[in-house]
Amino acid sequence: MARKIGFDNAKYLEKQSAEILQRVKMFGDKLYLEFGGKLFDDFHASRVLPGFEPDSKIKMLSQLKDHVEMLIAINVSDIEKNKYRSDLGITYDTEVIRLITIFREQGFYVGSVVLTFFANQPSAIAFQKRLEMLGIKVYRHYPIAGYPSEVEKIVSEEGYGKNEFVATTRPIVVVTAPGPGSGKMATCLSQLYHENKRGVKAGYAKYETFPVWNLPLNHPVNVAYEAATADLDDLNMIDPFHVEAYGKMAVNYNRDVEIFPVLSAMMTKIMGKSIYKSPTDMGVNMAGYCIVDEEAVQQASKQEVIRRFYSAQIDVKKGLTSKEVLSKMEILMQKLQISINDRAVVGYALEKQAVTGTPCCAIELLDGTIVTGKTGNLMGAGASTVLNALKVLGRIDDTIDLISPTVIEPVQKLKVGYMGSQNPRLHPDEILMALAISAVTNPTAKIALDQLSKLNGTQLHSTVTLSSADIKTFKKLGVDVTCEPKSKNDSLFNA
Repeated sequence: MARKIGFDNAKYLEKQSAEILQRVKMFGDKLYLEFGGKLFDDFHASRVLPGFEPDSKIKMLSQLKDHVEMLIAINVSDIEKNKYRSDLGITYDTEVIRLITIFREQGFYVGSVVLTFFANQPSAIAFQKRLEMLGIKVYRHYPIAGYPSEVEKIVSEEGYGKNEFVATTRPIVVVTAPGPGSGKMATCLSQLYHENKRGVKAGYAKYETFPVWNLPLNHPVNVAYEAATADLDDLNMIDPFHVEAYGKMAVNYNRDVEIFPVLSAMMTKIMGKSIYKSPTDMGVNMAGYCIVDEEAVQQASKQEVIRRFYSAQIDVKKGLTSKEVLSKMEILMQKLQISINDRAVVGYALEKQAVTGTPCCAIELLDGTIVTGKTGNLMGAGASTVLNALKVLGRIDDTIDLISPTVIEPVQKLKVGYMGSQNPRLHPDEILMALAISAVTNPTAKIALDQLSKLNGTQLHSTVTLSSADIKTFKKLGVDVTCEPKSKNDSLFNA
């Protein structure tokens, strides 16, 4: 069955832009908009809300480009620890520079960078010099003793007053960061304190896609968010402040609910009053209003939870996460009444392995067709599955060799004889390079190569844990991958 669209992206862009502009008007002169999650490549949102485009957030901001400037916050301790983004494999300080580059390429004005929790760390001073050499203004915000509980001290000259005031020129200041824990909210509140002293009517709002506040607490979209953040101890919950103020249910998460009384007290002290009666009030997320096919969204979200479960299994085996995280994933699956059997490719891959006695993969195409592949002498299971899928998509007879063994064998010799590899079989990226070369002289290979874009959004399962290089290749193709937590060297395959 073809993948269904469950989310109206055009409607989302329109409603989200309008909501942010309305929030600016609510305060008067300036809005500090804390941006949670990923501004680019929000693939989680695109998976659980089919139809949501991964770059929707930046597209939405592009509609407001003339009103927006970017302010990036980075926690100095993350620079000290060389903290890195696991999905990109780069450190947080490098990610700051990457963000600046992308923002500028897309025509956004990048105002400055704030170094939060600054305490004269040598690495932070060096990073500031590096940014200033690139023409970036840098400001320092300092640790505040008693944060966040001692409101009187925080909202004073001894607290926020010690921070350097960030000069901004546009009505919407988007405060973003390379990752969580960077001090975005504290940066916003510090700015409110300084703006208020200068007579500027400035306000604060928060933009995070998940949890979706106007969906039920146990809606699969919100459960999928819990699965995605299982290692952060985030917990979706009913916003008690919203229920008390309005008599209506709204979903938020524990950290925002816990900090709200303190945040409200800070805003009251800074501005004389707080217009927000609940943490949900602070948000501007319109995603819940743009779901057009409830069943499609629910099914997509359930599949995401299963994928997260498989990832957690592998992370536990590698020692990257705790067994408690895996237990939480199992509870979330029970909550949705789903199991691994609800992921169609799992059964096909395991059945193929049982027949062949070798690692196998299965891929589900967008029309529901299942294609399998196994490990052979020339290529691994992932590579063979990709080629088999391209044959099906291109309506090419399965008996036809897309790539001649005379092309593959020299590549194997290069890998083992000169590149130091112990595995002569070709990986997906290597087999696609060979296919591209073959396509120059082989019209059938060209037909297969032209089908690559149709793999975007397909589902694949491997009976062994694929290498990081293989997973990266599948991600580039838009294939959602799960793997059994087994190595090719496990006893099952020793024979």
